[in-house]
Amino acid sequence: MTYSGAVKVGGPANVHELTDLMISKVAVGAMNNNAYLLRCRDTGEQLLIDAAAEPHTLLRLIGDDGIASVVTTHRHGDHWQALPEVVAATGARTYAGRYDAEGIPVTTDVLLEDGDTVRVGRVELTARHLVGHTPGSIALVYDDPHGHPHVFTGDCLFPGGVGNTWKDPEAFASLIGDVEEKLFGQLPDETWVYPGHGNDTTLGKERPHLPEWRERGW
Repeated sequence: MTYSGAVKVGGPANVHELTDLMISKVAVGAMNNNAYLLRCRDTGEQLLIDAAAEPHTLLRLIGDDGIASVVTTHRHGDHWQALPEVVAATGARTYAGRYDAEGIPVTTDVLLEDGDTVRVGRVELTARHLVGHTPGSIALVYDDPHGHPHVFTGDCLFPGGVGNTWKDPEAFASLIGDVEEKLFGQLPDETWVYPGHGNDTTLGKERPHLPEWRERGW
């Protein structure tokens, strides 16, 4: 099945099969959150990004192999509602940004800083700290050695704009500055973007609109 990134709550996962990594995307919960299960094709080890809601759905997606770790992209409750149940069922090691961990009601085992490495089997992801939507939001970048990069952006970047900063000019300036510098400034247009809600996009599709986003202030 060709990967589209289009999923809906109650529907099946959509699977993006890369050479070294399988990415399964599923939508869960009342706010249509995306959760992503990453599986190293060499070792079978799995990592979950955002145990957002519907623990039964996520545990069914995870399957009998379990997960070694779960990364919470940021502190907002719709991204961790299923975290207690998923951690209890799997014993997964928990990761979150250092400056958001205090707002997540499950102990964070590994506090992530900008540039830290998160591993799933033999696959390496790089954490990028993006400030503005929350103080400690983390995006994860997979620089696929066999193709273009992939980035999991939480609620910091979507098709059509950066994440919500609630009309706070300082927070918006921080977020768009970090997104421009750490994502658009370092990654090519082909980079595939997996957001915390809704459909996927690429940096190339969004890049021409950066001046427009800055002008409108959101």
